[in-house]
Amino acid sequence: MDLTVVAYIVYLLISVGLTIWVARTLSRNGRIFLADVLHGNEKLADAVNHLLVVGFYLVNFGFVALYLSQDDAVTDARNLFEALSVKLGVVLLVLGVMHLGNVYVLNKIRRRGVMEREQVPPVPPQDWTGPAKGPWAPPATGAGAGA
Repeated sequence: MDLTVVAYIVYLLISVGLTIWVARTLSRNGRIFLADVLHGNEKLADAVNHLLVVGFYLVNFGFVALYLSQDDAVTDARNLFEALSVKLGVVLLVLGVMHLGNVYVLNKIRRRGVMEREQVPPVPPQDWTGPAKGPWAPPATGAGAGA
């Protein structure tokens, strides 16, 4: 069997295996993060998590397929390892960049949600106090405040 075909087979097996492992790991551990980002809405977190995993698979498998072709023929074991290391290294970098991109976007959404939650007072206002007569005037209180 031609060593180029062996390189293709090994590349596909490792790349597909890595993509599945990373997607499952991110899905399992990212669910908690998504639930926090989405204010505890578990159903929405599960739906978004599933959509992110499907998109992750589509982009990564598409990249793996496009990056499959080899310009140079693999003639010996050394060329085989060099070709595989370059291809797998690029696939790992793409997986990492996609992961960091997802975390960045979700963290931005989470921060926005945290800021919105902090702007809501924990207790609604109970009463209204009018402005003082001057910057030095103490606030009006009690029965003798107007006199």
